[in-house]
Amino acid sequence: MELLLILKRRWLVIALIVILGLGAGAFVTFYVMTPQYKMSSEFIVNQSQPVSTESNSVTSESIRSNIELINTYNVIIKSPAVLDEVTSWLGLEMSAEELKDKISVSSAEESQVVEVTVVDASPEKAAEIADTTVLTFKDSIPELMNVDNVQILSEAGPAGEAVPVSPNIMLNLLIALAGSAAVGSGVAFILETSDTTLRKESDVIENLGVPFMGSVEVIVEEGEDSIPASNTVEMRGESIGS
Repeated sequence: MELLLILKRRWLVIALIVILGLGAGAFVTFYVMTPQYKMSSEFIVNQSQPVSTESNSVTSESIRSNIELINTYNVIIKSPAVLDEVTSWLGLEMSAEELKDKISVSSAEESQVVEVTVVDASPEKAAEIADTTVLTFKDSIPELMNVDNVQILSEAGPAGEAVPVSPNIMLNLLIALAGSAAVGSGVAFILETSDTTLRKESDVIENLGVPFMGSVEVIVEEGEDSIPASNTVEMRGESIGS
C-alpha cells in the first residue's frame, strides 16, 4: 500500500522519465542503429551420377548419403577456399573471416535443400554475396570433392522487396519503456526517502518520537473579520515527566 502511495505521489516524475526514455530509445532505433537486411539463395544436393535406368528411382541410400554430405558442404561454403574467391570476385573490402560472420548456412532436417543467408546493411550487396557464394561453391565442389552433385535452386530475391531484420523496433521500445519505468520508480523512491516533510500524525510520532497533541488553524485577519485559512499548524508536545 505504501508503495502505491509513493508511486501516486511521484507519478509526474515517473511519467517524465518514461517519456524521455522512450524518446531516447526511438532516436537510437531510427537514427543511430543501421538497418540490416537478410537475403538468401538456395541449392540442392542430389545424385552425382544419373539415375539408373534399371531402378528408375532414387534409392533411400543415395538420399541419406546426400544428406550426410550437407554437413560437410556447410563447412566448405564458409571456408577460405570459397570465401576468398567471393571477396576477390566482388571486390569486397573485407577478409574471408569478416565475410564469414555475415553468412549463415541452414537446412531442414532430412532435407537435401540448403539455404545460404547473408545479412548486410545493403540489400543489394547481401543478395549479390549470397548468389556469388552459392555459385562459387557449386563451381568449387567438383575440384574439392570430385563430385558434381550441386544444383542452384533459387537466387536471392529482388533487393527492392527486402525488409530490415534489425533493429527490432517494438523490442527496442519495450526495453526503453521497461528501463525508463524502472529508473523512474527508483528516482521516485529516492525522492521519497530524502523528503523529511511530516504529512501525517504518525510521521510526527515516528520521526520525532513525541506524542501528537493536535493542530491549530492559521487565522488571517482582514479588518474586523477573521477568515480561517486552509493551512494548519500542527502542535506537538512531550509527555509529562519527559
